[in-house]
Amino acid sequence: MTSDPHDFLNRKALEIHRRLIDEYGEPQWHPGRDPVASLVSTIISQNTNDTNRDVAYERLRERFPTWEQVRDAPMDELIEAIRPAGLAPTKGPRIQEALRAITRERGEITLDFLAELPPDQAKAWLSRLNGVGPKTAAIVLLFALGMPAFPVDTHIHRVSQRLGLIGPKTSREQAHTILEKMMPPETFYAFHLNLIAHGRRICHARRPRCGVCLLQDLCDYYSRSGQL
Repeated sequence: MTSDPHDFLNRKALEIHRRLIDEYGEPQWHPGRDPVASLVSTIISQNTNDTNRDVAYERLRERFPTWEQVRDAPMDELIEAIRPAGLAPTKGPRIQEALRAITRERGEITLDFLAELPPDQAKAWLSRLNGVGPKTAAIVLLFALGMPAFPVDTHIHRVSQRLGLIGPKTSREQAHTILEKMMPPETFYAFHLNLIAHGRRICHARRPRCGVCLLQDLCDYYSRSGQL
């Protein structure tokens, strides 16, 4: 009788999760920005770093204190406000389109109602907004609303592939679904943050620090490199 490969990966993922908690701690979810703020901030964050995202977001809120003002702002002024994040001519229209779509469907600019929906329905609702993919939707649900969703950024995608939790040709979009099915929902928040921490501190894109990695014996990349 052969063992279920999915069961093996699930147990492997849980062991990785346990070790990362031992190393980095277990982050606890707490309410952050409101869901609309999280949505806008995440759109701004696309293809830029955290510092530029934060500068652009703060400039936006200083220039346009309400979401209605952001929605109705002259496009050139909105683009100028978020310019530090890069790709402002693309992100500006996406932000306004999203705020207008929320207004049309809800009569006001709020996403609080998502908390009352099943996670799959909430994710589907967000994904209908232009420029909102699986990562953006998952970030809003997980960080703003504490709902079970697993965002996959470049660090998580890279580390998960090297560890063998997802296949070498698995796209970032596909990885969201695979990792959500692999892990219990109550682990999503800590596992997400700790995988990112590990990617930033140890499992670097160009020169991973395999020699000091606590996951050596669980890592397909390390095994293939001939270091075992």
